Amino acid sequence: MRFLIKILILALSVMPASLLAQETDDDVLRDALWTRLASSKPPNRPSVGLALSGGGARGFAHTGVLEALEYAGFPVDYVSGTSIGAVIGALYASGSTVPELWKFGRDARELKLAKDFKSIKLLGLLMTDRLITPTYTNRFIEERLGGLTFENLKKPFACSAMDLRTGEKIVFTEGPLAIAVRASSNLPGIFPPVHYRHRYLVDGGVVDFIPIEEAKQLGADWVLASVARTASRRQPENVLMSLLQVIDIRGSLLALSAEKEAGFVIKPEVGDLTVADFERCEEAGEAGLLEATRRLDSARESLLIYSAPRLAESLAGAATGLKK
Repeated sequence: MRFLIKILILALSVMPASLLAQETDDDVLRDALWTRLASSKPPNRPSVGLALSGGGARGFAHTGVLEALEYAGFPVDYVSGTSIGAVIGALYASGSTVPELWKFGRDARELKLAKDFKSIKLLGLLMTDRLITPTYTNRFIEERLGGLTFENLKKPFACSAMDLRTGEKIVFTEGPLAIAVRASSNLPGIFPPVHYRHRYLVDGGVVDFIPIEEAKQLGADWVLASVARTASRRQPENVLMSLLQVIDIRGSLLALSAEKEAGFVIKPEVGDLTVADFERCEEAGEAGLLEATRRLDSARESLLIYSAPRLAESLAGAATGLKK
């Protein structure tokens, strides 16, 4: 399916001009400005942050968004993520390529990450006085991010969690990476809190579904947010799925407010996928690729408008230099 999507995108990019809308002077100017912006580095252009939302398995749509952005040469200087967005964001910031991120989707299915979610039944929770360890998820994160620190990432990265005792949002920007990502993606009420220093931490999506503020704190002037959404109305299968749905609804409400702080928002529609459908990650990725490709021109235009004063200064400086 993803191969067919790429063929469609390629076909549109090489379609004869006679079959497309006639290019205007404005289009030529816009393309020239975009080329200059994309090839520049801050401070000659605004710094760009990418904020990746929570959403469980649906959040694998972020991988498709990343592929579309990279294909278009869209600059990304800072990355922030919450929950599944923290996992994908950390992998990307560490230097993982887009094909390697797609492999994450296949691995999630083969490593049976969904077992951490769907195998938990009400009876089991009632018969034990212990929360259940997300064995497969922890193993996945440790194998790929263990040993890394925020300081040695390829791109500056931040992720958020919540202190279970105080309700405080905790933002990670330094120190060991794997435990921060585990905390950010650690579901409250089912999985035990991640004990780090003096805190007990759970999923950041409870307090910060789209970490736009974190991207700005890292240094981003303008932030593109990728937000995974669903039309799923499936009846929850067990007590865990019911809790996940409650958390998901809260996340959606938080997202409505947070989106207003972004420079641009891409919202892939991932159909009936639930937060626990990790065996269907690639479907979410394909939805992200399609929606990001569809919205790419609008995202470029939004960044160009925001960048206009900075680009004008840069062009004026270059013209002055030529006169001398």
